[in-house]
Amino acid sequence: MEKLVLTFTHEKETKNCIRYQEQLGDEAYSNSDIAVGSLYVQKEALGEPIPQGLRITIEDDTSQVGKE
Repeated sequence: MEKLVLTFTHEKETKNCIRYQEQLGDEAYSNSDIAVGSLYVQKEALGEPIPQGLRITIEDDTSQVGKE
């Protein structure tokens, strides 16, 4: 698996979460060019002020090999 770096922008606020929408990048990750889509993050995890954008990195966690 190649490392994915995805960007998200603030879309909507719910009672306890902030919903972010993935932005199209330079590379296509799937047939629809979206790898994750919507991302919900608990408000308490974000602190204040709420970020208007996020960058998320997804990569293989080889430290988990053999721990199942």
